[in-house]
Amino acid sequence: MATSILHRCTAQATFKLLPQSLVKPSPSPLIRHAIARRNSSTGAMKSSFQSYLITPAELSTALAKNPPSKSRISTAPRVIPLCASWFLPNDPSKRTGLQTFHQQRIPSARFFDIDAIKDNDSPYPHMLPTAEDFAAAMSKIGVRRDDTLVVYDSKELGIFSAPRVGWTLGVFGHPNVHVLNNFRVWVEEGYPTESGEIDPSSIEKSKYPVPDVDPSKVVRFAEMKQIALDYGKEGAEQITILDARSEGRWAGTEPEPRPGLPSGHIPGSVSVPVSELLDPKSKTLLGSEALRKVFEERGIVDNGPIVSSCGTGVTAAVVDAALKEAGWGSEDDRRLYDGSWTEWAQRVSKTDGLIKTKV
Repeated sequence: MATSILHRCTAQATFKLLPQSLVKPSPSPLIRHAIARRNSSTGAMKSSFQSYLITPAELSTALAKNPPSKSRISTAPRVIPLCASWFLPNDPSKRTGLQTFHQQRIPSARFFDIDAIKDNDSPYPHMLPTAEDFAAAMSKIGVRRDDTLVVYDSKELGIFSAPRVGWTLGVFGHPNVHVLNNFRVWVEEGYPTESGEIDPSSIEKSKYPVPDVDPSKVVRFAEMKQIALDYGKEGAEQITILDARSEGRWAGTEPEPRPGLPSGHIPGSVSVPVSELLDPKSKTLLGSEALRKVFEERGIVDNGPIVSSCGTGVTAAVVDAALKEAGWGSEDDRRLYDGSWTEWAQRVSKTDGLIKTKV
């Protein structure tokens, strides 16, 4: 499939999480280095993990080194499993992430509720929360800024929503974040689990500081619209848009899971279904070589800006994680369209040429 050629909008959309005066184009490598140095000065322990994706064995070893869980006086940095289980709204069994967390989880895990930790003033499902709301949510589940967080998905779906939470934590500058590859394998390999509801009083609340936000990781609607309007113009800068939804939803031949929402795709976007990035049995993210093969077969260049999109910004982060694992392009060039198709399809129409189909 031919590579998408789009034009990057020079004016960033207003980023709701920051005062408008702070919304700027992606910072230069020098500025990003300064931000990294600032973050490292907050006292956060360097992660013991060597890569963003980690195995069950690596997590088990790290958890065994945690300070005693009953030691409330300890302030030593910890490794915290963070369950990010989530299901589509049209799930046939009407499952919820919290239900699966109660049914089976990694011992000492906390639950990050994607449906609750979001922008509650937005009409779209999973827009990023404010920095204040993010800090309050992290404090409520007892996470400290110097904790190393390992995000994981449900056993039922495998890699699905955990990368979205990992990406969110990165936007808010949490220093040490990893994704488990994956909880299904954790269970199958016999690592310990627990079940039941957790008494809220058993979780010691933290005082998570209100973080700075990195707007360079996020694409907002106004910029996305301008990119689409400029698609195909002579001399346009090259941008690749990757769509994580099924190929049928991208083509407009399958319905969206949200009633009344048309299917189709953003002009110039390339279909990269999440299912192609996962092992068909274990639902783990494929290895780097296999991922590179997928991207090569889709005609995706490994230099220049890449924007990942999906239905509501959840599985777009799986594509983003796959790009990271494959070493595909520069991390500074990879961004995620937060509102994704649910926002796009409600704010544009076929009549203005901004919803494309193969029908």
